[in-house]
Amino acid sequence: MVGSSSLGLGSWARGPRAAGASLPAGGPEIFARAAQRSGVASFLLGRRSEGMPMTWVNDAFCRLTGYTADEVLGRSPRFLAELLADQGEADLFRAAVLEGREVTRTVRSDRHDGTPLWTQVSLSPVDEADGEIAHWIGVMIDVTEHIDRSAAQLASLELERRERVSLAIITETSDLLNDLDYPLALREICDVLEGALVGWAGFYMNDDGLRYAEGIDTTTPPSGRGQRHGRYIADGAGAVEGAMGLTDALGDATGPAGLVPGTVIDLQDTVQDLLDGRIDGPVLLDLTVDYPQWSASSWLSRDVRQRTSASAEAPASVLLHPIAGRRRVLGLLATSGLPASVTTAPDESGAQAVLKALARRAGLAIDNVRLYAREHRLAETLQRAMLPEQADVTGLDVWTYYAPNSEHAQVGGDWYDVLQISPDVVGLVIGDVVGHDVEAAAAMGQLRSVVRSYAYELTTPGPVLERVDQLVVGMRIPRSASLVYAALTHRPSVPSATRASELDPETFEEDATVLQVTATGSDDTDDAGAADDAKTWAIEYSRAGHLPPLLLRAGEVTQLNEAGGSLVGFGTGTRATGRVELEPGDVLLFYTDGLIERRDRALRVGLDALVEATRSITAIDSAGIGEELLSRLADAPEDDVALVVVRIPDPVSDPVTSALSPRSRRWLLPSEPASIGRARHAVLRTCQAWDLGDSANAELVVSELVANGVLHGWGHLALRLFDTGDGLRVEVEDSNPAPPVSTDGHAHRMGGFGMQIVERLADWGWRPAGSGKLVWARLRPLGERQDRTSSASD
Repeated sequence: MVGSSSLGLGSWARGPRAAGASLPAGGPEIFARAAQRSGVASFLLGRRSEGMPMTWVNDAFCRLTGYTADEVLGRSPRFLAELLADQGEADLFRAAVLEGREVTRTVRSDRHDGTPLWTQVSLSPVDEADGEIAHWIGVMIDVTEHIDRSAAQLASLELERRERVSLAIITETSDLLNDLDYPLALREICDVLEGALVGWAGFYMNDDGLRYAEGIDTTTPPSGRGQRHGRYIADGAGAVEGAMGLTDALGDATGPAGLVPGTVIDLQDTVQDLLDGRIDGPVLLDLTVDYPQWSASSWLSRDVRQRTSASAEAPASVLLHPIAGRRRVLGLLATSGLPASVTTAPDESGAQAVLKALARRAGLAIDNVRLYAREHRLAETLQRAMLPEQADVTGLDVWTYYAPNSEHAQVGGDWYDVLQISPDVVGLVIGDVVGHDVEAAAAMGQLRSVVRSYAYELTTPGPVLERVDQLVVGMRIPRSASLVYAALTHRPSVPSATRASELDPETFEEDATVLQVTATGSDDTDDAGAADDAKTWAIEYSRAGHLPPLLLRAGEVTQLNEAGGSLVGFGTGTRATGRVELEPGDVLLFYTDGLIERRDRALRVGLDALVEATRSITAIDSAGIGEELLSRLADAPEDDVALVVVRIPDPVSDPVTSALSPRSRRWLLPSEPASIGRARHAVLRTCQAWDLGDSANAELVVSELVANGVLHGWGHLALRLFDTGDGLRVEVEDSNPAPPVSTDGHAHRMGGFGMQIVERLADWGWRPAGSGKLVWARLRPLGERQDRTSSASD
């Protein structure tokens, strides 16, 4: 143990002392023992002129550093500096000694056994009486536990921060994956990754060949007809050649040198193996290596080099993560480098975990959106095939309406058909399958086909339903259904007394309706026209559990409730056939229960409301009659609604009768060329009913818009007409979201001239509607068109 004289206490006792610093009797010896046994490691250095040797250390110093007193006394303080892990800290202590000031630093050093030690070291000068610094007293406090605890806390905070960054990236990219309908969704995901995780990122989709993708186009699903990366052959030494060389009849490369003719060799391509699912990712693709031409690796490396050539530091390699779907690899996620702010990014393991999770989620999201789009297209195609159809009937004013009560389907259990069975016979069918789901639509499709086939074979409604009953029993259709099948024929005129006797309004039964209607013959000659004038329309009908059709004549409504029977498939005997002679101006209504049924009232009350609404009709065209009924009864339907309106034209009174019906009309037209003619006839009848002039221009505009819908639209077309008071407004809606375009002077663009015709006659535009678009046009009044023409010529 070093004696107390080593502390220089004698000089300390002789020097000036501050108030309160006096020692008790025997103080130097007591102070020396206290300092030696103190729990705080202390040491004493000599004068700077003598090299500042270590003159004293206490027991705590020896315990803390692992050195004995004999190993350190008399040694230069350089010995202490060499123990520091950071030599820059030693320079700070030297500067303080040169300036003669106190210094305190927290430093890391090594114990005698090499273990690390964190201490807070304080070095203070000890003055002599003359003010000269005689010694330097040093104190070392062990802060290793505190530093370790702080380091652990900082590491935990850093780990938590990096995890939050990773979670934020996953959350943001997941939100973008939820909106893959956005055309640049994948590009925005790459922007998120490049800002926080990697230096560059890109998505490549595999449609039998890689392509760079900024989004997922659900309207054009993968076709499997992409440019597949080619095969290569080996030369005699086994090296891969860069050219295709000779090919066989199927276009596969064959070996011209050293190989049996006709031999085909598949190259080992890591990227292609990753796309084919032979290996799991991720895979590192070296961009500095030349790969065989037409291989997946060659194409991808060239594309990445081209896309990153403008970067300050072009990557030398990219990491490829497979974007795996349910059954195959859909593409690749390529990443490289570090983000601009490395300190804010997760560590390498965290970044890899994020990229792996993102690739997996992207694969499932892309697979889901493609699967949904594929099933949606399939469902729409099947539903469009089952939508009701209306033949172009000569000699009758026919209007039809159908609306399924479903947010997710275009068809339900209700249906109608208007069939031109022969030149003198037109068939009408209206029916209702229980329910309005997909199963009901499937049962409806089966029943519709059965009824159509027998309608063309037989002429009397009763026998038609009997044959339908027999076949439905054997088909085991799971849903019950009602229908009406009726036949309208052009017959020689019958005395009025006979026709009146056939109208017998009795109670109705719920039945389904099939209606056969007979059309007028040719009017090419005067004799044929005279023969037509001598004919009248007659209706024959049979009901299978369906609501009775209504006959409107001169303001009086009659329920055609004869020839009733049980639901389809439950008939066990002969089906009856009712018959009524019709007069010019008569109106027939065929409908399903969705038009009148409500939860808060009985079905009979709804039928009475329909009869009352029909009695007060003022329109003189079938479309106007239908619009009046829908406006009064179908404002909030609770079931599928099907409605067929048939009116016998009255050539005598129609031209002189003014209608007070709503100035709006609508038609559902199939996407076929015949719909163009139907639309033209519809607008002519509407202009006549509304007493609108300039019907020729209206016919031209409607014809062009419907023709565009037939040529370029998807699914059925919805035609609507509105009398705005400032010109006729025409709307045509279809399921294709692509907007219409005109040629705009492009010499090589095909089509678009029809819209130029529309532009000359009307103001027009378009807007998204549902899953497609709605094209509208408002015909300009004649004076306005003349003003525009004169101003254009000027």
